[in-house]
Amino acid sequence: MKQIRVAAKHILLFSLCLMTHFFAEAQVSLAGKITDGKNHSGLAGVLINIPDLNMSASSDSLGHYQIKNIPRGYYLVEVGITGYTTRIEKIVIKGKTVKNYELDPAPTVLKEVIVTGVTAATDKQKAPVSITTMSFAELLQSSSTNVIDAIAKAPGVSAMTDGQSISKPVIRGLGYNRVLTVNDGVEQVDQAWFDEFGIEADAEAVNKYEILKGPASLAYGSDAIAGVINLIPEQPLPEGQIKGDILFNYQTNNGLINNMFHLAGTKNGLAWSARIDHTMAHAYQDPVDGYVLNSQFSNFNADATVGLHRKWGYSQVHASYFEMQTGIVDGTRDSLSGVMERQVAYPDLNGGAPTYEIPTHQEQTSYTPFVINQRIRHTKFVWDNSIALGDGRIKAIFSYQKNQRQENNDPTIPNTSDIYYSSNAATYDLRYVSAQMGGFNFSGGVNGVYQSSQSLGTLMLIPNYNFFEIGAFAIANERIGKLNLSGGIRYDERTFNGIDHWVDSTTQAPVVPNAPNGFHEFQGFTSHFNGMSFSFGGTYDLTKSVFIKANIAQGWRAPNVAECAANGVHDGTVVYEIGDPTLKPETSLEEDIAFGVNAKDLDFEIDLFNNSIHDFIYARGLKNAMGADSINNSLNAAGLGAAPVYKYSQGQAQLYGGEISFYVHPSAISWVQLNSTFSYVTGGLQHVPDSTKYLPFVPPARITADLKFPVNLLGRTIKNAYLKAGVLSCFEQEDIYRQYAIYNGLNTALTPHEYEASKEATKGYTLVNIGAGSDIISRGKTVCKVYIICNNLFNTTYMDYMSRFKYYPVNYTTGRVGVFNMGRNVSFKLLIPLDFSPDHK
Repeated sequence: MKQIRVAAKHILLFSLCLMTHFFAEAQVSLAGKITDGKNHSGLAGVLINIPDLNMSASSDSLGHYQIKNIPRGYYLVEVGITGYTTRIEKIVIKGKTVKNYELDPAPTVLKEVIVTGVTAATDKQKAPVSITTMSFAELLQSSSTNVIDAIAKAPGVSAMTDGQSISKPVIRGLGYNRVLTVNDGVEQVDQAWFDEFGIEADAEAVNKYEILKGPASLAYGSDAIAGVINLIPEQPLPEGQIKGDILFNYQTNNGLINNMFHLAGTKNGLAWSARIDHTMAHAYQDPVDGYVLNSQFSNFNADATVGLHRKWGYSQVHASYFEMQTGIVDGTRDSLSGVMERQVAYPDLNGGAPTYEIPTHQEQTSYTPFVINQRIRHTKFVWDNSIALGDGRIKAIFSYQKNQRQENNDPTIPNTSDIYYSSNAATYDLRYVSAQMGGFNFSGGVNGVYQSSQSLGTLMLIPNYNFFEIGAFAIANERIGKLNLSGGIRYDERTFNGIDHWVDSTTQAPVVPNAPNGFHEFQGFTSHFNGMSFSFGGTYDLTKSVFIKANIAQGWRAPNVAECAANGVHDGTVVYEIGDPTLKPETSLEEDIAFGVNAKDLDFEIDLFNNSIHDFIYARGLKNAMGADSINNSLNAAGLGAAPVYKYSQGQAQLYGGEISFYVHPSAISWVQLNSTFSYVTGGLQHVPDSTKYLPFVPPARITADLKFPVNLLGRTIKNAYLKAGVLSCFEQEDIYRQYAIYNGLNTALTPHEYEASKEATKGYTLVNIGAGSDIISRGKTVCKVYIICNNLFNTTYMDYMSRFKYYPVNYTTGRVGVFNMGRNVSFKLLIPLDFSPDHK
């Protein structure tokens, strides 16, 4: 009996401790008042955001705010509203924490918070790595046709384009699997190894872009050797709000029509959002080619998120589906008129063989792609969690992704996919983020990816495959006065399995091993790759607004499936590619240094880098015994065989350059702002012939300059108005990859014009863009936002070096080679905000 009483006493004491702990935790909150630094009155509508917790609040009409159910800890808090300075501060939140903020009027945002490649949300100025950001407001004031096109003018960033629907990101001269895309908090797992494979994401679902420039393998593992494009979705709304928006966009050049509906809300800690979006465009036009036939496309996106926020942290589930149907331009023209022709096949003409015909105007403006075309689908489920553990937290995020990519390129069987890659993938990221210990904090964990891919089409360039990667890392930060240090180390293992595959040499149909006419297209193999990454750097505040940064980092990249195992004609080119499963991983060592000013009237930053890559992987043309190009004829019977042979090899590469950003926003004359950037990168392979010395898609030097005239208020109905005029100038690119001609089937006998063009420098160009926009106000509320953007105002004829169309067939009516980029394009945007919050009147 005595033992029972003692046990009961202990249980009671333990229960009381738990109740006390629960009560104490339940009281953890952040509250205060936001005031105008000039007249000290309360500011309404200010957003108080804790990025690491996906929690926020909005100040009321008197400037008061409150965020409840916060796990105790040390967090970065961001406080901001349009027209005022943004306050960024790290504070300890325990119990009922009160924090008041005073904001000074300012026409621009002077400080930014970043989350890419760091242990926790960080003031951009305190991060030693080079990061460029682009906000949703900036996206609304620009015009684009896909998710990467929207950031292609950012300093250090460019895009390799395949028409208006497909853009592959390039960071400081490197692209493909060397740039990792993060979308909805997880690595995008798809088929990034091919020229015509873009990013399966919807631009309207992106609330903010963060572009990390330089090796980011420390946080993300393989494939981030050049950097990371982070597509960040919106955060949950503050408690009690229900808001949304409707977006309409029309573009004149390509007839683009975009409609988007979005709605979100938060009630009692339960946050949700939903979006549906559709975009379609017919063929774009340029002054020389007219309609660029089969550049039309359509996108559909649907996504939804639901999350629960409590004192222990949060857990949320996100689901999305993206589908794109796009034509592939081949550039074939009518020799007399120069009009681009359509590939067709009729049973009663030429024995049903493919032929070309001049399209009608209705076909030129069709929104439905012709053969050749692609259909791409990407389905994704993400489970994101943050769980308090003492004053630290455990961050766990998992995803499942299914990627389906089909290409129909035979008009005799237009509904049959010659190429069809289907993959299933899972990603995982489990890490601990420590509490703040003085000026020190750290994060450590494991993350990785599994992908399994099958080819379901009639042609195969790569085998079926699967791979698994796991990596462990530790990252630490130390603040010592004005000095912020950051560094870490990581180790990864990847196992890659290529599946054995036999085909009939005449039909390409799969057959059993050693069958009659059997061709051993892919030999099964298993490759093991590993890589060590590290990063160390720091920032130092010379004054409150002047800083310097320096960082050194090593990254790595495992060979992709094409580099390991290709054995066939590369679709989109006419070369026979051979992979090598014994290739070593690439490793890069990059040094970065930066100097910047973040002042009241001026933002300035210069970033310089040097990137040395060991065992750089590239396709090298093979020679026969006579010294001529090696030719493969093994698939002649299928019409695919006579092709130059390229084999993936390795060498040493070096790239160096930098970016300059210059933003003048004088407070004394707030009606004018100047934003200018300069980007430069050069380099290539070392110790190789001149024909392969330079890499294929290293962008030329580029200058942008935008002059903006903002007006806060015009009468009672127009607010946040602006006029903008800008110039984009790309220099001539003289450092060209001269084997590009062979790689695309250009030779002196059959394609003399195209061959000569591929040997010459790509000319530079200058474009002028203008824009205007404003909020329309009624009874103190924003009714809508209107934007008008005109790109290429003077309808300049130009061909960008990063376009895959630049060596397309000659136009005999003009003597010019290639297909030009888009001419003048006027974009009209109408954004209608919705507010169903209970206190909204």
